[in-house]
Amino acid sequence: MSIKEAAPVVSEARKSPPPPRPKARERAWDDVPRWQIYLPLSIYLIFTLIPFYWILLFALRPTGSTSLVPWPMTFDHFQKVWTDREFGTYFQNSVLVGVATLIMTTLVALAGGYALARFNFKIKRAFMLGLLCSQFVPGALLLVPLFEIFAKLQMINSLGSVIIAETVFQLPLSIILISNFIKNVPPSLEEAAWVDGCNRFTAFRIVVLPLLRPGLIAVGSFAFVHSWNHFLFALMFLNNPEKQTIPVGLNTLMGADSVDLGALAAGGIIAAVPVVLVFAFIQKWLITGFSAGAVKG
Repeated sequence: MSIKEAAPVVSEARKSPPPPRPKARERAWDDVPRWQIYLPLSIYLIFTLIPFYWILLFALRPTGSTSLVPWPMTFDHFQKVWTDREFGTYFQNSVLVGVATLIMTTLVALAGGYALARFNFKIKRAFMLGLLCSQFVPGALLLVPLFEIFAKLQMINSLGSVIIAETVFQLPLSIILISNFIKNVPPSLEEAAWVDGCNRFTAFRIVVLPLLRPGLIAVGSFAFVHSWNHFLFALMFLNNPEKQTIPVGLNTLMGADSVDLGALAAGGIIAAVPVVLVFAFIQKWLITGFSAGAVKG
């Protein structure tokens, strides 16, 4: 094609009309006015923070004060619940139960999840259905049989009974989540390790386990938080005040005729701080883990 023949084609291309603009309903989120985003979020944030401020107010202001600002500030309520009400012991017991439940739940769920993800057996579908159906069983229905079992094993009034009960209660959902995480790891990675001379356990430890970090953090964190906040098992299986956990300790602050609101608020803050710190530290891995587990491999 000559230059004279190509010139009209170029001029027509330059004169071609621009593409149509997207409709209003098809515009990007970046075009939405900021006040339409910040206003609902601000309203939601206010309603969310008001209860926390109210608890902080009762915990920091002196007894009998009606001020809406915690001034003069006092820490007498925290000292009272930590020393006089033995919240230091309750806190130590809750940490022990939470950490032990986290470790046991993660290890057992890791083994069970790997078996469901990598092996095929006859009752696999029925086993998965049983795990799902177990989530519909309230924890209160397990109290009587678990109490009978622990009584025969002479584990009543032992933190081990609470740890086992919490682990059993957390395992079904944890196994399902871990199995989904493992399904997202290609089996070819393990097969390549087998070719290099690794056995199944070594290949899993070297290749698969590092890729499961977000999933393990997600499962472990929820096991810890649930065992930290659970009330029924600790109330039923622990009779000695020196063995009780924080939820049971909070219940002791509420009397039949009166409630020490300052002490109760201080105890609630002590109970909430570890959970807030855990989620603040693991939020990045938590979101990554659940988004990975939501995708079917």
